[in-house]
Amino acid sequence: MTAFADVAVTAHVVVDHPSAVHHAASLAKDAARAAGLDATTVERAAVLTTELAENLLRHAVEGAVYVQRRPADSGAGGIDVTAVDRGPGMASPDRAMVDGYSTIGTLGSGMGAAQRLADELTLRTLPGLGTLICARFHAPGAAPAAADLGLVCLPLRGEKLCGDSAAVVDDPGGRTAVVVDGLGHGAEAAGASAEAVRVFRENPDRPLPELLTTMDRALRGTRGAAVSLVRLRPGTVEHCGVGNVRLLLVGHAGIAARDTGQPGVVGWNMPRPRTRTLPMAEDSAAVLHSDGIAPRWADSAPPFLLGLPPRLLAAALGHGHRSARDDATALVSGAARRNT
Repeated sequence: MTAFADVAVTAHVVVDHPSAVHHAASLAKDAARAAGLDATTVERAAVLTTELAENLLRHAVEGAVYVQRRPADSGAGGIDVTAVDRGPGMASPDRAMVDGYSTIGTLGSGMGAAQRLADELTLRTLPGLGTLICARFHAPGAAPAAADLGLVCLPLRGEKLCGDSAAVVDDPGGRTAVVVDGLGHGAEAAGASAEAVRVFRENPDRPLPELLTTMDRALRGTRGAAVSLVRLRPGTVEHCGVGNVRLLLVGHAGIAARDTGQPGVVGWNMPRPRTRTLPMAEDSAAVLHSDGIAPRWADSAPPFLLGLPPRLLAAALGHGHRSARDDATALVSGAARRNT
């Protein structure tokens, strides 16, 4: 059983000035050190982040860099550096990865260098819509990060603590995940969400209603939280939630299903929890997000967005649909697959 918990707050840098390039590189370096990466990998992360940020500054509209540290106790420690923009996109992404290719007369070493510097690099782009690039760096001896899992956990602008949190546990039969939205924001909300995640980590394999009931008892005396739990098994997803954390099942064809938790607050007169089981296609993804992600994103989501890999879809939701008035978390998981 592998646990992905103690989620670090996602660092976010809007790249609209040359000083932002240095700031993004410094945050990547700090996150890499905190994740236990060796000195060489720390420098690779800083150099690559500089390349991505400079590329945003030269070419992009509304570009930003997101730095997410993966927890060391997951067995897949390391960091993700994701660059997101809203245009103009790359007409020839394959050519952009070749050294010497440039659209503005520079040496054209940026994207080719990025591919060499990262342990993993994922790029998606659409002319007129934008580009997303996720570079992953792994801690020494760490297992590869789950390719079918993406996450952003963004505090309210101006806050250092995030009132949202998330955790994921993988076992041989599938995956169980939680997204928690502590009421309000700041330290008290962060404390409530951390307590819910603690309960989750101690009891990840219990029936979801039991887990939620245990959280309800643990959160009494806190300001409470909205909580959404999912358990993914081959062909299905179970959902059990209270409060305004949403579940959506997405695929290239559109939104296959939506579900929202029962009205109420975990820790304050929570209703008796109930579980809903939904069919889940193997090529789809489950999206859990707090109400800091505006729900209208799903009403007219383009196929490009719905077809993004989980690590990029989470960043795209945080970048394009985040509320300015709340913490925002998006967790995206691929479907559980049968062992063959």
